[in-house]
Amino acid sequence: MTFLTISQVSKSFGGPPVVDNVSLQVPRGEFFALLGPSGCGKTTLLRMIAGFEAPDSGTISIDGEIMNAVPANLRPTNMVFQSYAIFPHLNVFDNIAYGLRKLKLPRDAMRARVEAMLATVRLEGLGGRAADQLSGGQRQRVALARALVREPKILLLDEPLGALDKRLREAMQLELRAIQRKVGITFVLVTHDQEEALSLSDRVAVMEGGRILQVAGPRELYERPGSRAVADFIGEINFFHATVKDMSGQAVTVNAGLLGLIDLPRANVAHGVNSGDHILLAIRPEHVRFASQGVAGELLSSTFLGERSHFHVKIAGRSEPVAISGTIPPAGSLHLFFPPENLIGLPIGA
Repeated sequence: MTFLTISQVSKSFGGPPVVDNVSLQVPRGEFFALLGPSGCGKTTLLRMIAGFEAPDSGTISIDGEIMNAVPANLRPTNMVFQSYAIFPHLNVFDNIAYGLRKLKLPRDAMRARVEAMLATVRLEGLGGRAADQLSGGQRQRVALARALVREPKILLLDEPLGALDKRLREAMQLELRAIQRKVGITFVLVTHDQEEALSLSDRVAVMEGGRILQVAGPRELYERPGSRAVADFIGEINFFHATVKDMSGQAVTVNAGLLGLIDLPRANVAHGVNSGDHILLAIRPEHVRFASQGVAGELLSSTFLGERSHFHVKIAGRSEPVAISGTIPPAGSLHLFFPPENLIGLPIGA
């Protein structure tokens, strides 16, 4: 069942809409991400769910109750910020217990809940440690524990790992996902980091210009983007112009110019594409292969990245080089093969 419902919500601040007629449905217990570049409206949408901003139109419901008139402090939500907002004058225990003290719980009950939350975020035995003695990852866990200890129905995360270095951020992604699975609470994450959204979330909504471009699972977004904008934003990708020649049966025949005539699986072509249409063919760098024959190319650059290498190859008739991710190309003349099963047909202008 839908747990968080956003229905035709819009918001502006005296100019064009920052959030423009957005509708979303998030089931209970899902890890959901709002992904997009700066200024796309994702943080404003999160703040409206939290109650820090009011929608100009539309409704926001949580667990069947419309939240529009409910103030932030009475909503069944809590938020974790990028800055952590740890109280520097309080130790770990008191930071986590801060929100519980307002509930006036018995001392033993409050201590039990804080200790259980310390165990959940793997900070057992650190309750007495001062805030200024914590590492970045520990501060983030304290912020999570403080937000979760009051058992909100939805936890809202606003770029929660943005202040961490790359290695610690990757470690905390695993921690965050494990914590969400353990507590079973609905998480809504805002991020501009594609890798973070894909690795953490059950589903992702890609936003641009205040609108939702596509909502799908991480694998579908990456392998079956519904538009050029989504394909371009989710990782690196190569585009080729093509014309649809035939759409009979389970194959779609396209004339891809440089790549010749190609039969694509019908499932690889976006809805709304018809015979005769000009389309874009998209393929990820890891799917392009070096071959003994195919499209001739000239190696422009190679970058060693450890377990793989990244190449740019110039092919005749194309201004942009083809990006390839894989193993070292064979010696001698260079040719590229573009597997039809990995080519995606997208409408131009979508």
